[in-house]
Amino acid sequence: MTTAPPAISNATLQSHVFLADMLQDAYFPPALVAKGQQILLRLCHRIERDRPADGPALMSLTHAATLEFNVLGEAFEAQDSELETAARDNIGADFELIARSYGFDVDVEALISPREW
Repeated sequence: MTTAPPAISNATLQSHVFLADMLQDAYFPPALVAKGQQILLRLCHRIERDRPADGPALMSLTHAATLEFNVLGEAFEAQDSELETAARDNIGADFELIARSYGFDVDVEALISPREW
């Protein structure tokens, strides 16, 4: 039996619905959107656990999460969907919200620079 991950402690993110725009669009398979939400939740947990000291330390975490989205993008394509413009905007906005909510002012393109979507 697996235990649920601890709750996010950041008050701004506790009530935020990650990838909300993708959830509302039937083009995106709900099970894959849920996997994307889990990537973002894991990112929050890593930030809270590791407490990155600066932008480069934060980007090591966001880049790892971006690489997970790259792999997930292949699953979207296998289900006749893709991480296209609307998805890129939604994912990027959530990465930016996460960074700002933890006190970082880093350009969103830098946060997700290894993206292939």
